[in-house]
Amino acid sequence: MLLKTVVVTEFMTNCFILGDEQTKKGIVIDPGGEAEKILRQIEALGVEIMTIVNTHAHVDHIGAIREIKDATGAQVMMHRSELPLLQAASRMGRLFGIHVEQPPDPDRFLAEGDEVSFGDGLSLKVIETPGHSPGGIALVASEGKLCFAGDTLFAGSIGRTDLPGGDYHTLISSIKTKLLPLGDDMKVLPGHGPATTLGAERRHNPFL
Repeated sequence: MLLKTVVVTEFMTNCFILGDEQTKKGIVIDPGGEAEKILRQIEALGVEIMTIVNTHAHVDHIGAIREIKDATGAQVMMHRSELPLLQAASRMGRLFGIHVEQPPDPDRFLAEGDEVSFGDGLSLKVIETPGHSPGGIALVASEGKLCFAGDTLFAGSIGRTDLPGGDYHTLISSIKTKLLPLGDDMKVLPGHGPATTLGAERRHNPFL
C-alpha cells in the first residue's frame, strides 16, 4: 500500500493519501486545505483518487474537499452526524479568521463497521469514535497495523472537547472502548502531529 502524509495549512493538519501499488486506485483522508499541494502529491504518487474520507468535519480537516473532488471526481464520505458541522464550514471559518470554500455534501454516509474499498483488496474499516466531534470516526487499514485516528487521539494527548458537539467523557470512552482494544502494536496516524502506537499511549498518555 502506498502512503503519503501531507501537512497542510497553519493548523498543521495531517492529510493522508493512500493508494494500491498494483491498480493505482487511491483515497484521500482529511484534505484540510492547500488543495494544490495535495494534488501535486497525488500526481507524484501516480494514483487515481476514487474517494475522499473525512474523520470529522471541523474546518481544519475539510478546506480542500471541493477542489479535490472537482479535480478527481472522487466521492466524499463521512459520518452522518458531521453534516451540520460540514454545512456550517464557511461560517465557522470566519470565526477563525480564515476563508473556507464551502464543501459539497457527502455522497455517502459512513457508520460503524462499514468498509471503504480501494484498489485490489485494500480497504479501510470504519470505527465510530465520537467525543471530539459528534460523528468522529477512525479508519483501520486492512493492510498493515495502521489506524487513522483523526483528532481523537494524539501522541501524548487527546482531541479537544470544548468545540460545539465535543464531550470529554465520550471521547475518553471512545479511546478506551474502541481504539485501545485494537492492540498495543497498532500504529496510530493522528490528525495532527507525529505517529504513535496504542501501546505507547496506553502506557504514557496522561489522559489515559
